[in-house]
Formats: sequence, C-alpha cells, structure tokens
Amino acid sequence: MTRATIATLAALFLAGTAAVAVARFFGGSGSRGSILASVTAHWLGAYALWTFAGGLALRYGVLSVYDGTLFGLLALAMGFWQYRTRLRAGREPALAIFVGGQLAWLAIVGAQNGLLGP
Repeated sequence: MTRATIATLAALFLAGTAAVAVARFFGGSGSRGSILASVTAHWLGAYALWTFAGGLALRYGVLSVYDGTLFGLLALAMGFWQYRTRLRAGREPALAIFVGGQLAWLAIVGAQNGLLGP
C-alpha cells in the first residue's frame, strides 16, 4: 500500500469515529449520523479484508485476477442500499444486505477466475 492510501484510510477512520461521537452526543446511538458512520465502517472494513485476501490469493496463485476497484463500486451501491434499509426497516434487514453484498462479491471474483463456469 502506498502512503497516500494509508493516510486516506486513516483519515476516513478518524472522520467516522468523530461522526459517531458527534452523533451520539447530539442524537443518540440510532441517529442518522451514527448509522451512516456504522455503514461506512462496515464497508471500509470489508474493503480492507477483501483487498488483503485478494492480494494473498493472487500472490499464492489461488486467483489469476483480482480487481479491487469493482469492489469499491459494489460497496458504494450496496452501502447506500444498506443505509436506506437501516433507516426504514431496522438493523437486521440492513445487515442482511451487507452479507448479501459480500456473497455477491465472492460470486463476482469466482466468475472472473472461472470458478463458477465450465
């Protein structure tokens, strides 16, 4: 990872932590700011873990292709959907969307590497 990437991740983490603190101070743990920070933290954590796992899988020859950019696009779309669902339907349906997004990414990576086809 480059220094710019690490600095960006650290800044996003600190901004998320600050947003949660401010949201809890002004509105409680279920406020919109707190929910947004939680959803953002979910997807940033998933991005970090998938990138790490994808890099290791490429290094050791388990995968032939891994493009983390596609995960970023998936995370933006699914994160928006998760946030809206959390506001309307509650925590459990929103977490189901998060897990579904992870399974969708696993299927995409499998398809890119020929693991799902003949």
